[in-house]
Amino acid sequence: MSAMGLKHLFTSPAFNGFEVHLFNNIASFQSTLNFVPYSTLIYSLSDEREERRNCLVCIKGLAASHGMIQRIVLASDEKEASLMNQLSPSRLHGIILKSDPLAALQEQLSKLLNENRRVNDSINNHWNIHRGRLLSPTERAILQFMSCGYSIQEIATQLDRNIKTIRAHKFNAMMKLGVHSDVGLLDAADILTHFPVPDHRAPRFLPALHS
Repeated sequence: MSAMGLKHLFTSPAFNGFEVHLFNNIASFQSTLNFVPYSTLIYSLSDEREERRNCLVCIKGLAASHGMIQRIVLASDEKEASLMNQLSPSRLHGIILKSDPLAALQEQLSKLLNENRRVNDSINNHWNIHRGRLLSPTERAILQFMSCGYSIQEIATQLDRNIKTIRAHKFNAMMKLGVHSDVGLLDAADILTHFPVPDHRAPRFLPALHS
């Protein structure tokens, strides 16, 4: 979504109480964090793996340093929304599809922003999946090892599991992520390359708002 498109998104009267700041890179946004009281970060993705990784790194850092800032992602399509929901290392307050009609986008965004104003910690949207459908720690670890170039045999050794168990976890991860090949799975796993592999051996625009 272009800068013009994002500005148009906030033309609804529902956003009159907010001031919008647009950034075309993470560094310029981060340079303002200590003196602008943002209430929300909205990260607009560009349907590229590198941008997804950058988004997750940014959101993870923001959750650690400024946990009260609401974190919303604008995803290009349903697949990207599912990947971000499954792989995010920190909690997202909402994922919205940019492909939705403008009125629907404005309605969803307005709802999330108003929920945040009431400090409602149970914010969800239709992309938040039941915990039983999220990747398990082992499935996430397998993806991370795969993104680092480990073979199934090497992953089994690292996690002290047999190969059949690792293959079963890999299959489950594919089903949850909605991919049907190793290529698709690696496309998802590649998002995790910036995050450390947990030790299981011991069982292009960022609008930021302030009100």
